[in-house]
Amino acid sequence: QVQLVESGGGLVQAEGSLRLSCAASGRTFSQSAMGWFRQAPGKEREFVAAINWKGGSTYADSVKGRFTISRDNAKNTVSLQMNSLKPEDTAVYYCAASRYESDSVVSESAWVSWGQGTQVTVSS
Repeated sequence: QVQLVESGGGLVQAEGSLRLSCAASGRTFSQSAMGWFRQAPGKEREFVAAINWKGGSTYADSVKGRFTISRDNAKNTVSLQMNSLKPEDTAVYYCAASRYESDSVVSESAWVSWGQGTQVTVSS
């Protein structure tokens, strides 16, 4: 069983930046894709970004050009740098580990471990 712990959420003004981090412990997924999802109030959880162990990445259209996902395989960490934040980015952000190596399998059924979530609030 792998444990994922997110950190770095908070309150920021529109056009500001935040960096989320996720630390993995227990059984590690060094060759699994890692990703971020988010869930806004009253909405379903949605895919944000994913990265494979070689560094290849996939992004949701809504965050392309603003968010950057990265990982450190030696430290079992994955990060999400969020720039030019918008009020519609407000959500609980979840770190996840995939059952697959590919970063392009984004449906929730592909993701087997989840963090507890961290709140990101963007004020206008």
